[in-house]
Amino acid sequence: MPTAPESRPLPDILAVAAETLMSREAAEAPAALANQFKSNRAQLATLAGRLRARPPRLVATCARGSSDHAATYAKYLIETRLGVPTVSAAPSVSSVYPAGPDGADTLFLAISQSGKSPDLLAAAERARRGGALVLALVNVETSPLAGMADLVLPLGAGPERSVAATKSYLAALGAILQLTAEWSGRPELLSAVDGAPDRLTEAWALDWSGAIPPLAAASNLYVLGRGVGLGVAQEMALKFKETCAIQAESFSGAEVKHGPMALVDDQYPMLIFALRGPAQQGLRELAIEMRGRGAQVLLAATDDVPERDLTLATTAHSDLDPIAAIQSFYLLVEAVARARGSDPDRPPHLSKVTSTR
Repeated sequence: MPTAPESRPLPDILAVAAETLMSREAAEAPAALANQFKSNRAQLATLAGRLRARPPRLVATCARGSSDHAATYAKYLIETRLGVPTVSAAPSVSSVYPAGPDGADTLFLAISQSGKSPDLLAAAERARRGGALVLALVNVETSPLAGMADLVLPLGAGPERSVAATKSYLAALGAILQLTAEWSGRPELLSAVDGAPDRLTEAWALDWSGAIPPLAAASNLYVLGRGVGLGVAQEMALKFKETCAIQAESFSGAEVKHGPMALVDDQYPMLIFALRGPAQQGLRELAIEMRGRGAQVLLAATDDVPERDLTLATTAHSDLDPIAAIQSFYLLVEAVARARGSDPDRPPHLSKVTSTR
């Protein structure tokens, strides 16, 4: 595995960030979210009224890659704030096995940047024929997915040229937050939506450079989160793989004790995101336990957690914290990739649109 060149000063690594597509596009996310929230507000208010008048018995999400990690965020947000069971639909059930469950009284959330993946299209079409209400959260509004969906919620991220998705993933999280806020009608969530772009700007300005050297030297690591923070932990692990060639795996802070912990030995790298909320204390205790085992733990938490290594931005509502956390992380992982001699814009063997059947 490549490691960070010892002769390269840290300031030089950070200076390169402004030159990469990945960094520039991630920096555009606050403006993209502000435009998205404004453009989609009226449509979502109408949809929310429809969903409250006839609540679905089930929400099914369908996505691949980064979009599927956004779907994890949707699961926790919808189940905790609306009490509607939310499950992940396997696209291959429709594309490989030509089957599918009954979609009656189901809201089917198809999440995609490109809206072109054949298996996602097959799953959405099967769901629509089965009676589901298909809502496409898609960045390309002229895509096949947008054309077949009952309703389209544009992500509004604009063109994204870096293979590693950043602002389109953040836009998907933002759309899910706004959908949940409008559907639930919770004033505190609606207020958090309005302030989200400013919180992302603050998160982008945080200094996480101290984490670059230990992460750049890693060949493998765990990224841990829980609850509403699990989806961004999944996304972080993916970004380590595709931009840094680090074998990173994400787990819930609870699931890591069911087997994966057996791999943790002296100096094993662990990035733990202890976001605010009911899951935070358990993740803090896990960080202490793993340090006791000799693991090299980087704990990310807000500034009221004294044992933190990385400071998370404070937002208007804990449900927004994952969005701010991933924004800070993108600048870090881009710098780690550069420190390892990789080009984060052009990961080997990958392309912007993945065609799976």
